[in-house]
Amino acid sequence: MSPGSVNYLPHYFQTSVMEYLERRRGRVEDRIETVLDGVEPDELEAEVEHVVLSGGKRVRPTVTVLVCEALGGDFDTAVEYAVGIELVHSASLVIDDIIDRSELRRGTPSAWAEFGHGPAIIASDGLLGEAFALFSADERAMQAVSEAMVELGEGEATELVAKPTDEDEYMELARRKTGALFRAAAELGAIAADADAYTVESFGTYAERVGVAFQMRDDVLDATADADELGKPTGHDAEMGRPSLVEVSDLSPEDAGERARAESDTALEALSRVDASDSQAIEYLRDLAEFVVVRER
Repeated sequence: MSPGSVNYLPHYFQTSVMEYLERRRGRVEDRIETVLDGVEPDELEAEVEHVVLSGGKRVRPTVTVLVCEALGGDFDTAVEYAVGIELVHSASLVIDDIIDRSELRRGTPSAWAEFGHGPAIIASDGLLGEAFALFSADERAMQAVSEAMVELGEGEATELVAKPTDEDEYMELARRKTGALFRAAAELGAIAADADAYTVESFGTYAERVGVAFQMRDDVLDATADADELGKPTGHDAEMGRPSLVEVSDLSPEDAGERARAESDTALEALSRVDASDSQAIEYLRDLAEFVVVRER
């Protein structure tokens, strides 16, 4: 398990999922290390390990495993997909940091700051290659992740050429940049459990709304949190000319937080429509939807 990763969670969430994290998340971390240990050459292995093993909340892989468990699916397949979605996410962060000229990620030097722009881009490509190798055996898994990457890429491109100017445009951007990978994470868990299309879609809707709430909370933290506690520079959105929810809507941070809670409520509504065999896993997913809007990092 990454050092300090559990400390990202608020107290009530720590209490409810600590045992879960100890048992399941360790399996995901071990598999991440095994996958990265096989990367060649050694220089690329060092770069991808720097990116992925420097910490992180691991929210997306947690969603994948929880959804699969909720449906009584195969845990080993869920772990493979959980690792894959985390590698895709990590690859996207490498590019984000280059675009943003951010020198810190999770309290450590970002990939480009540590190795240079060229090696960082190659590390991002390497992570995507390793991820798709994990998805390649299942056509539905490949489709879910491919669609998410299209949404992510279009969201990033849109933001570079046309900043959001109102709340609706902001919400669409958040759906593409953050919600899409969350959706894929949940869909992968359902696919690992061989779920029907309706169930895959319901879990996807749940996770997409969680992802949007997650992004909205990020905006609030960027405007209000202490940089040392957050583990990355604050005020970066304003510095980069990237309008946050607070800026495009004239909402106060408190009001923006309430908007995030509304997204969380929508996620919970989608979750309530799912027929799942493991009620404890569903309860953890409910906890997660609440956690993302109160987290401090």
